[in-house]
Amino acid sequence: MKNLKLIFVLAAVIGLSACQSKVEYGDATEVETVNENFGSTDLQDIAAKMVDSMMTFPPVVVITQNNRPIIFVDKIKNKTSEHIDTESVTDTISNKLLRSGKFRFIDMTKVDTVRKQLDYQNNAGMVDPTTAIKFGRQIGAQYMLYGNLSSIVKQDGSTKDVYYKMTMRLMDLETGLIEWSDEKEIRKVKSKSFLGL
Repeated sequence: MKNLKLIFVLAAVIGLSACQSKVEYGDATEVETVNENFGSTDLQDIAAKMVDSMMTFPPVVVITQNNRPIIFVDKIKNKTSEHIDTESVTDTISNKLLRSGKFRFIDMTKVDTVRKQLDYQNNAGMVDPTTAIKFGRQIGAQYMLYGNLSSIVKQDGSTKDVYYKMTMRLMDLETGLIEWSDEKEIRKVKSKSFLGL
């Protein structure tokens, strides 16, 4: 009976140790192929392609040669059938462009917060009027950068084909002219073996 209890306890311990999970750090730039969905590698590829394209496009090179234009970046629109954090895509593109030193940005996601702070400074009676930032002093954007992420998904038996296309444009807000446009395509194919593995 004691041996049976000992065997049961050992089996339980081995079973529990076999069920433990392990977490490790990975390389954030390593190609990610967990599944066919939009992932970190796709985000990095799209951001790099769009920034490189825009920075080397001759009219944009001329625009940024002696000036740092002010850009408003609109959140990338997700036109795919899956949940994609397009704000993260937008942020990565914005960061790469800002770090190039060629552009300045207006963050439209914080307009309400800024308005509240300016209202507090000017109307609450708690801030020294000589130090309060006045309304109407902000600089307007000259250009708007915007884009869409779309996908086409096809499945035939055990094969699934997912096509992503990212399109971006840079618009001159004064004239409405498109100064730059490009797209990046990604295709992923997932095939199951005969055994479904």
